Amino acid sequence: MSFSTLKAAAVLALTSLTLAPAAVAQTISPDDYIQFDRKQAELGQLLFYDKLLSGNQNISCGTCHHHDLNSTDGLSLGIGEGGEGLADQRHAVVPVSARIPRNAPALWNLGHEDVRVMFHDGRVEQLDSKSASFQSPAGALLPAGLNSVLAAQALFPMSSPAEMAGGTDENPLAVAFDDRIDHGWDMVADRVRAVPDYQRLFKRAFRNVNSPDDITIVEIANALAAFIGTEWQSHDSPWDDYITQGKPLPALAERGRELFFGDAGCSTCHAGPLFTDQNFYAVGVPQFGPGRPFDGDTRPRDLGRMETTKNPADAYRFRTPSLRNVALTAPYGHNGAYPTLRDMIRHMCDPLTTRSAWTPGMARLPQIDGLTGDFAVLDDSEEMARQVAFLDLTPVTMIEDDIDALEAFLNALTGKTALQRPLGRPDAVPSGLSVD
Repeated sequence: MSFSTLKAAAVLALTSLTLAPAAVAQTISPDDYIQFDRKQAELGQLLFYDKLLSGNQNISCGTCHHHDLNSTDGLSLGIGEGGEGLADQRHAVVPVSARIPRNAPALWNLGHEDVRVMFHDGRVEQLDSKSASFQSPAGALLPAGLNSVLAAQALFPMSSPAEMAGGTDENPLAVAFDDRIDHGWDMVADRVRAVPDYQRLFKRAFRNVNSPDDITIVEIANALAAFIGTEWQSHDSPWDDYITQGKPLPALAERGRELFFGDAGCSTCHAGPLFTDQNFYAVGVPQFGPGRPFDGDTRPRDLGRMETTKNPADAYRFRTPSLRNVALTAPYGHNGAYPTLRDMIRHMCDPLTTRSAWTPGMARLPQIDGLTGDFAVLDDSEEMARQVAFLDLTPVTMIEDDIDALEAFLNALTGKTALQRPLGRPDAVPSGLSVD
């Protein structure tokens, strides 16, 4: 089958999808989440904000997925290692050669039992219904005993030089990861088990931990998953009241609901209780930043799902994001190209028009002295044409009143208690390092 035939077949499959009536009425409840252990979640909260897990001990999971920013970093493309501060105050304190190539995804409802893929390109995926088998970049080196796909995902930011590990000329942890990924994980565990308070907390949270030697990367990842999976549960939006109690939505949001499940076609992909089918589509979000070149490619572009599958039919495809609490997690797109929800709605309705109107000033990028080339790919006419050729979206005509209505409906997916998290950000962590 030719490359063009593969793409045509994929587009046909996308446009022919229909949403089962039952899916429209689905909502979620506390019973739909993995039942993580509370003590492990409390331990995971500390690990999540502890910079001890990073190579240079200067960045934590919480730096890019912060409570104050609704589990994101508020940026299009952030600064990982070498940065200091949060959101638009984050800046490079040492020379930084590139930004993080993709937007920091929100963490809402990742502990839901239906979640099976992680990252924008789905490179970590649950392969069975018992959360025991996973596909990941680590292959056979992924440790056994992880409690969820969320735990498997938690391992990989630690191993990324740009995100948390740092460079091999900077610290021994980065050297260990560069040697072999599991060697780096072993060293992370060595660091954690050396802290007396963590020894006590792991023994309290895990039945199999009787001595410091029993603390491995598996327990660390499982604690992180327990925290993330319980901390960002959200299922009390006006939409949920509409489904479970029959409480009407505001008039404008009701009009948006009709469009979302009707003429606008949003529910084709944003389906089910999480408002995502967890599949991958090319929607033509304007690309910029360093990209993720692979297999000898030198262009600063991001081929999305293709990097994982190596299938040319997956070029420029990215995972359908969940829309629950989407109004809290700007900017939007796999690289945060659109600063407002309204901008993103417009793009999904008419991607060709919005791409042509997009400007670099719409990106939220912290200043990095000496860094150039953020928008170099925009001057590559062949690459720009290729991205358009791979579009899976069929434009729909929406007037401004329709955009108003869709935006109102998406705001109705915001949980009433979304800003009231059960554990929140800790004031201090066992390592004694600073907390962002």
